[in-house]
Amino acid sequence: MSDSALHTTRVIKTTGARRELDAVPVRRPGRWIASAVLMFLLVFLLEGWASNERMQWATVGDHLFAPVVLEGLATTLWLTAAAMAIGIAGGVALAVMRRSANPLLSRLSWLYIWAFRGTPLLVQLLFWYFLAAVVPEVGLGVPWGPTFVESDTNALVTQTTAALLGLGLHEAAYMAEIVRSGIASVDEGQTEAANALGMTRRQTLRRIVLPQALRVIIPPTGNQVISMLKTTSLVSVIAVPELLTSIQAIYSRNFQQIPLLTVACAWYLLAVSVLSVGQYYLERRYGRGASRDLPPTPLQRLHGAFATRRPALKEHR
Repeated sequence: MSDSALHTTRVIKTTGARRELDAVPVRRPGRWIASAVLMFLLVFLLEGWASNERMQWATVGDHLFAPVVLEGLATTLWLTAAAMAIGIAGGVALAVMRRSANPLLSRLSWLYIWAFRGTPLLVQLLFWYFLAAVVPEVGLGVPWGPTFVESDTNALVTQTTAALLGLGLHEAAYMAEIVRSGIASVDEGQTEAANALGMTRRQTLRRIVLPQALRVIIPPTGNQVISMLKTTSLVSVIAVPELLTSIQAIYSRNFQQIPLLTVACAWYLLAVSVLSVGQYYLERRYGRGASRDLPPTPLQRLHGAFATRRPALKEHR
């Protein structure tokens, strides 16, 4: 054995031809130096931000739980849930249409996805909001014939309705591609086996294909929910009283823009954190069939750390 090898390994015991070696880990001082520098910069920035008197932390505390801010937060959460419900339902329908053997349905689905993914969401929100300018009345009846029910477009498409139409229909185009990719990930042999058992296309899709496709669909759908929560801030341009609109209404009176925007960021971060935890456990549930041993959850890691620490404390005593 060379001298360099003797420096990195130490012989503990030799029994016949068997030798037990204690490997010495390689030291990486650069990694520790880089971590220390990054930690110093992080502490420096946080300390400077927290100690800045112009941040007006008293203003942040006064408005963090203000009734108008909480009402805006409730509207944001409601818009997120409703728009995602429209998006998921529309996305499933569009994905099924896209994979249909009927060329008309397939091309209509492709046209919808092309149009709604190809135009900005802000433009779509403004389009629905100003729809009454070109369609003053909306009616239900026979095409080119008598109209049975008629309503004023301004009364029918309100600010909230325009926000739901813009967010939900735009999201449906993206969810269609997510659902289509999930369905395509299921092996075709599953469908062939279902057909051999005499199941219809609808039964095969509902009982065989979609349950297996959920493992692929859930992760990007969770990301879309989190993205939708933040995207709802765009409806402030049509004066829907969501979180950002409520914050803007306050700082337009007291001119404390940064402190009030800090309040909005705090609530957005809290909501996104809660959704991220839910996404983690949902992905874990639907990923049980993909691997035999799932990684432990944060709570399980915490419990394991305490369980291993208790015997060590007893031995120390």
